Amino acid sequence: MIYLILAVLASTMVSVVMRLSTGKVKNNMSMLAGNYVVCTLLSVVNAGGNLLTPAEALPGTVGMGIINGVLYLFSFLLLHYNMKRNGVVLASTFMKLGLLVSMAVSVIFFREVPGVIQWVGFVIAVGAIILINYEKGSDTGTSGGRMWLIVLLVVAGFGDSMAKVFETFGDTAYSGQFFVYTFLTDLAACIVLALRGKEKPSLKEIGYGLALGVPNFFSARLLLKSIEHLPAVLVYPTVSVAIILVVTMVGLVFFKEQLKKRQLIGIGAILVALVLLNL
Repeated sequence: MIYLILAVLASTMVSVVMRLSTGKVKNNMSMLAGNYVVCTLLSVVNAGGNLLTPAEALPGTVGMGIINGVLYLFSFLLLHYNMKRNGVVLASTFMKLGLLVSMAVSVIFFREVPGVIQWVGFVIAVGAIILINYEKGSDTGTSGGRMWLIVLLVVAGFGDSMAKVFETFGDTAYSGQFFVYTFLTDLAACIVLALRGKEKPSLKEIGYGLALGVPNFFSARLLLKSIEHLPAVLVYPTVSVAIILVVTMVGLVFFKEQLKKRQLIGIGAILVALVLLNL
């Protein structure tokens, strides 16, 4: 359970750094490249400086690491695209609802079936996510717009599921190397996209990227550790709604954000969901 709590706190710090960078960073790819430099270096340290893996562990470590990296970055690009096309509210909601895919993968492919009480908690959690992020008039109005929201939901969900896939089919003794290849893939892609966009990173963007890298690495690493010790059907929804709860509290206390009535109801529902999910 300690890994689960630490994963939530690390993910919360990612959201806080992203919140602080809003309006201050113009070159997102440059910031992300700085973030992935830190993530890669921390992964190398976590791997004990050893990037070599036995031949039998190579496909699971390198192959899954690259796939994980592609899904990570693709999720971010889809989120960014949907924010511009469909608005921040819908894009954020559908990305959070990616846990529907993660849960489906765990139930269908890994036979991790929640009990009745956990199912109730899961349904309440999904309802709370929608309630907190719901805004009147936020419908896209176009089938094309809705399609890209669904793509975001699916990609984000499969991205989260890779931790369970690696825990099952890979060798967790080489989890450090797995993350090295994950973040190296993202770093290479971000550098290419930054150069293609002719971005000229400032010290501010590099600084935010470096600050983002530390919690981002630990968020991914601790999620995998959580799944090693707890069922994925418990980890995914618990992490998702707990992050929303903690980030909301941080917004209230440090950023003086105001909550609407429906959001307060949603927070109450999250508290109920967390209790039910962990019974």
